Amino acid sequence: MNQWTICGYSVARGEKKQVLIEPGVAGYEMPATLIYGNEDGPTIVVTAGIHSGEYPGVAAAIRVAAEINPIRVKGRILLLHCVNTSGFWAKSPDRVPEDGANLNANYPGSPDGGTGDRIADYFVREIFPQAGFIIDLHSGGQMEPLTPCLFFPAAAGEEVRNIAEAAARATDIPYLIASTAATGQYSYAAKLGIPGLLLERGYCGYCKEAWVQAYQKDICLLFNHLGVYVFNPAEPVCDKKVYNKTIYLAAAEAGLWYPAIEENGIVKKGDLLGHTENFFGKCIREYYAEEDGTVFYYTSGLAVNSGDPLVAYGLEKFAQK
Repeated sequence: MNQWTICGYSVARGEKKQVLIEPGVAGYEMPATLIYGNEDGPTIVVTAGIHSGEYPGVAAAIRVAAEINPIRVKGRILLLHCVNTSGFWAKSPDRVPEDGANLNANYPGSPDGGTGDRIADYFVREIFPQAGFIIDLHSGGQMEPLTPCLFFPAAAGEEVRNIAEAAARATDIPYLIASTAATGQYSYAAKLGIPGLLLERGYCGYCKEAWVQAYQKDICLLFNHLGVYVFNPAEPVCDKKVYNKTIYLAAAEAGLWYPAIEENGIVKKGDLLGHTENFFGKCIREYYAEEDGTVFYYTSGLAVNSGDPLVAYGLEKFAQK
């Protein structure tokens, strides 16, 4: 075929086109770049800004879209520079401001729901049917220091897991987390047989240049691994460790949270992870590590409510290289 059509737009072979996609919500615009290579190959979808306050992936997607030469592409690439654009301009930390939807937890959505449900439904109907692999770029939240890590689907069948894990090993991210999530963008796509990854770099609403450049490298490493664009890095990628079990510790009640750990820190079984107090300084609860592990991210803010995340750490006894 000499034309590739997706989301209502067409692009010719060997060409690149910048578009504004309306995802089933009148007046809502997602900036995107369509790239159709001169040769056949897979269709890769890159998304950033699913959580609107996570900026390094947005900047990296924009740069990669500008730098890719379509003549050198094998296959098709759709880069969505920012999915949650209303949240981006509202400076929302993560959710869609119109209805509070979490675009990484509301799939498959609905064509008759609120803004978040309609966006999810649009992806399911218009984008997933063409996707061969999904690269979803995230960061730690605005009160969530994080070490570089990524999630790959571990519960969508052996074939999807193997393809995704092999791609994860091609990145320059050290910690690979086996995920059983099912309602996020990439994880719901995995249920449909589409492998993908959710990458995490940066945190706390910052957009540091080093994080943006690292994400650019990760995207190009994945393009190279998936056979759509040749990229030969000057240095080898980092060593990897796969974590098959992760503890996602949540607050048992509301309180003032005082963490005792750092991102990328090592904890031993029985180590204090942090404690909560009331407004008079009385300890409410202490939280301890269940097993030896590595801290991927934690909450750094003072106020936590019951059920709020406190820390995520991968268990070493279930890890492998």
